[in-house]
Amino acid sequence: MFWLYFVSLSLLCIIARVYIRLYKVSQVSKEIDSENFEVQGRKLQGEYLIVYLLAVSADWLQGPYVYALYEQYGFSKAQIGFLFVAGFGSSGIFGTFVGSSADRFGRKRLCLVYGLLYSISCITKHFPIFTILLLGRLLGGISTSILFSSFESWLISEHNKRLLPGWLLNEIFAKAQFGNGLMAILAGQVANILASNFGKVAPFDASILILFIMSLVIYMKWDENYGDNHKDSKVGFHCALQSLFAEQRIWLLGVFQSCFESVMYIFVFMWTPALQLTSSTNIPHGLVFSCFMVALMLGSCTFTILEGNVEVVQLLRICFIVTAIVFLVTISSSVLWIVFFSFVLFETICGVFFPSMAVLRARTIPNEYRSTIMNLYRVPLNFIVLVVLLADWSVSTTFEVCVFLMFIVIFTHHLFTCQREVLTSREKTISEDA
Repeated sequence: MFWLYFVSLSLLCIIARVYIRLYKVSQVSKEIDSENFEVQGRKLQGEYLIVYLLAVSADWLQGPYVYALYEQYGFSKAQIGFLFVAGFGSSGIFGTFVGSSADRFGRKRLCLVYGLLYSISCITKHFPIFTILLLGRLLGGISTSILFSSFESWLISEHNKRLLPGWLLNEIFAKAQFGNGLMAILAGQVANILASNFGKVAPFDASILILFIMSLVIYMKWDENYGDNHKDSKVGFHCALQSLFAEQRIWLLGVFQSCFESVMYIFVFMWTPALQLTSSTNIPHGLVFSCFMVALMLGSCTFTILEGNVEVVQLLRICFIVTAIVFLVTISSSVLWIVFFSFVLFETICGVFFPSMAVLRARTIPNEYRSTIMNLYRVPLNFIVLVVLLADWSVSTTFEVCVFLMFIVIFTHHLFTCQREVLTSREKTISEDA
């Protein structure tokens, strides 16, 4: 049954990509300032996507076997849980300082640090010693903070520096999300082959190799860019905090991003038990995960198709309302296919959410403190996930928390939209008076 779902989703995804290739690309090509775009635009797109896809591939390779490796080393469920919690805690605590370092010392440098720290984290997996594995989780948490802030900050800064059109940034974000889903599927299969033939630590060694190639490409191809590099890290962090709370739309953006991504991370931990509760037989986890990743890719295609016709803010409003409905359906249903397709729809929404939020962040967060503020957004995210993991609630209770978080998302997003409309109205009035 799940094979049929996977094939159907894959066909939908292929149809969407063909449509984009035939119609969207031809529409965009009419608007291109050809010489500047071809030289600078395609160059930036290639430089970023190669590096970003290598970075997420290294991350995805590790995912399927982290828990299994700890279990193989003989650690208890409580000890494994502590290691996972340590990773989230590390990301929340150290991520903010990492962000201010990226703005001051350079985003390229911090992306290279990502390669180094994550490689060391992978090396620690060779040692069945709790303290060494804990160190690896701490380094992994810091690396995750860099992955979800410094790479994007580098791209936006380069895009602005090269005076490229806004639609190009939207296109790169959509392609990055599509590639992310594709890499997740491929990395899962490669990790399975490596673990079956060479042991559960082999995927982590393959990840080191990919991180080395990624670092080499960054070193050779990327230019350095900065935020506000005239201030030390403490001053920069303080200024970022001031900037965050000085403008209502910046902190509102952070609230609904953090809450939605919290729901997403909670879902990552809960989809397996949720589906298992509705089935009398074992769920084919690998195949279900592949269905989710294809749905994520389908979501990125949906964003590409709609973004020229629907404002990003309105697109997010639809995503948030549908997500709340998805979890309400999940709580009230015990039918396998209903719960499964609710989850598929949620993954599709995530595929729309990520490029949409990236575009919104690019428009809203000041470049001087971009990495710092993006990491500050991750503090409440990590706190919420930690609380839910430590609480150990039932599946239904956990999803009720997700619904509550989605109501916060919808409300704060509405306030953000109102604030944005007020600012747009003021700007229009000023321009008319001038």
